[in-house]
Amino acid sequence: MQQVPVSLWTLVAGIVVTAISIWIGQNHTLMPVQASLQAPLVDGFFNVMFTIAIALFLVVEGTIVVFLIQFRRRPGDDTDGVPIEGNLPLEVFWTAIPTVIVLLLGIYSVDVFNRMGGFDPAGHPHSAAHVAQMPGTALAGTLSDTSPATTAPRIAPTIGIGASPQTLDKPADLVVDVKGIQYAWIFNYPDSGITSGELHIPVGADVQLNLSAQDVIHSFWVPNFRLKQDALPGIPTELRFVATKPGTYPVVCAELCGGYHGSMRTQVIVHTPEEYNSWRTENQIAQQQNLNQVVAINPADLSTSEFLAPHTHDMGISAATLESLVIGQQ
Repeated sequence: MQQVPVSLWTLVAGIVVTAISIWIGQNHTLMPVQASLQAPLVDGFFNVMFTIAIALFLVVEGTIVVFLIQFRRRPGDDTDGVPIEGNLPLEVFWTAIPTVIVLLLGIYSVDVFNRMGGFDPAGHPHSAAHVAQMPGTALAGTLSDTSPATTAPRIAPTIGIGASPQTLDKPADLVVDVKGIQYAWIFNYPDSGITSGELHIPVGADVQLNLSAQDVIHSFWVPNFRLKQDALPGIPTELRFVATKPGTYPVVCAELCGGYHGSMRTQVIVHTPEEYNSWRTENQIAQQQNLNQVVAINPADLSTSEFLAPHTHDMGISAATLESLVIGQQ
């Protein structure tokens, strides 16, 4: 019986490994649903790396299994193994191939980073409406980087994911100031004065987030957008993207920021343009009404229980319990 050449076995194994790795690399379900224009770029790069990883795993583990079977110790064989001291062509091969793979992946990743806007986060003009902070709530002084009494422009972010090559020199459709604090995200809309604990954006809009942190380093991460950017104390950063699918997606802090880091979560709600305009109008009216109520009431004229009454629900106690606590303190 004629023995099959090793080169033929190697060719067949290479074809099988390539087919399996490509199929797994392109058909896995490891990533969440894509919801931004940048997501396919990241997923394409991830799929290539995952395909290569599967191929390397099959080659290495497959070789180990074959050698365990082929070169196992036979019963009664007490002889020494073949004295092999090295194989220069093989060593050059397994050094050169990973080197080429790493270089190609590096070039590919730089291209993806550039197409996402990573090379020019501040390569666009900032209009006065976008950079001026509009006070609208009692939190305005805390949430803004400028004084309510001035319209001086804030420092434009120079770190992060900015305009893509296709949107260079074009202002974003929507600018939102995002501040990370222990342990929450606060979203302020300079063009409307709205402040929210959730990010609301219209689908298809070019959105620019101006990120900052009040205390420690936080990291703004939206898995469905495949985007993550650190929020740094004293250093403005930027995250610019386009949402492509209406829905509600989680926002997670991906930087250990303290004891309650795990609870620093919120959500980004991607509306249709009509729904976003409706949300914006409703919140502008509601926020103006709240502001009028705050201005109309003098806190000095309220008792302690009256002052704290609107917050009893957040405090988890009833109005009667609050009254008894106040009386007890008196």
